[in-house]
Amino acid sequence: MADPVVAEYAKAAQRYDEKWAFYVEATTRETLRRLPMTPTARVLDVGCGTGELLRRLRAKYPDAALAGLDPVAEMLAVAANKLSGNEDLRVGYADSLPWRAGTFDVVVSCNMFHYITHPVDALREMARVLRPGGSLVLTDWCDDYLACRICNLYLRLTNRAFYRTYRLAECQALLREAGFADVRVERYKISWLWGLMTAVVTIPG
Repeated sequence: MADPVVAEYAKAAQRYDEKWAFYVEATTRETLRRLPMTPTARVLDVGCGTGELLRRLRAKYPDAALAGLDPVAEMLAVAANKLSGNEDLRVGYADSLPWRAGTFDVVVSCNMFHYITHPVDALREMARVLRPGGSLVLTDWCDDYLACRICNLYLRLTNRAFYRTYRLAECQALLREAGFADVRVERYKISWLWGLMTAVVTIPG
């Protein structure tokens, strides 16, 4: 059976940035504000989609080693057209990352966690590819906000690609179950209606 995420976003890839311009801008901006970066950091964007976060990282950090993973080849093709050509873009899934342990200084995931059907497995994989002292930054919708909670319930009933979103406390619990300690999660609004949360976790080193 075809993956519903791939089926949906293969069709949406060419118009995704235009259709969701405000959402992409706001979520990317807020994630980058919380991303611990150095000029030569090795960064993996899990669920990188059309590569907007990677594009902005490349513009600000030309010497960084950037990688992106997404299950949708059509989204990666859009990303590749935005980037320098030096990025390592691969088709794949968050619970089976095709990189060796300890490869990255930073792993980031921006607004894709609600598609992951095995969240603890995915978080453990993200931890595996981080070096000691590396950081995970995870942004997604926050079910502590009513609009997100209603949207979550609706999409779980109507959209096969969607899995679920979480409250802040649930996000903390998932991260701890995956073996992360010193979990910090911040929730905030990007409009009068819509709210996000960003978790920042550092691997002991």
